Amino acid sequence: MEVQYAIFGLGTSETILIVAALLLLFGGKKIPELMRGIGQGVREFNSAKANIKQEIEEGMKDKPVKKEETSSEEKK
Repeated sequence: MEVQYAIFGLGTSETILIVAALLLLFGGKKIPELMRGIGQGVREFNSAKANIKQEIEEGMKDKPVKKEETSSEEKK
């Protein structure tokens, strides 16, 4: 039984090759900026998701469910 420590089925050599290609394409200065942008996008998405959830919950609390009143004919 072999223990495999791979990400997405990629081995160590493939991972190193991908990281090297990213460094060549974007350079050492652009990668941190890219990661910051991705992190900021994730934070904004989670914030928007929390706001929508809160608005939905508040909306459900504000509008009580009204039971339809039965007419006098239905009571008889």
